[in-house]
Amino acid sequence: MLHKAQSLFGYLPIEVQRKISEGLSVPLAEVYGVVTFYSQFTLVPKGKYQMGVCLGTACYVKGAQDIIDEIKRQTGVAVEGTTPDGKYSLTATRCIGACGLAPVMDVNGEVYGRLKASDVKDILAQYQ
Repeated sequence: MLHKAQSLFGYLPIEVQRKISEGLSVPLAEVYGVVTFYSQFTLVPKGKYQMGVCLGTACYVKGAQDIIDEIKRQTGVAVEGTTPDGKYSLTATRCIGACGLAPVMDVNGEVYGRLKASDVKDILAQYQ
């Protein structure tokens, strides 16, 4: 039910959690506990363009932090945050299984690999 609600609303605000709690006759604290325990659920709206930068070992060693820093510089988005205009959100992810392409990022499921900080500008240009 939480997955369905998140797919409908894009996130799980407390009002939605309350309705789920009532509908399932489960304490709100239990619903909230599940939502905050699992990383696939979010309490805040995500941006139109959801960016994830892998910080797994291979990506980190090959410069993933530089990619994150450049995204932050160009968009103003904080890690685990969303820009005020709702355009971009940024997540620091763990291994996405593309270690041979390290460092990698994805935007709405589109994976970009073997990145340098200088590549970020061209990638973001595709999502203007």
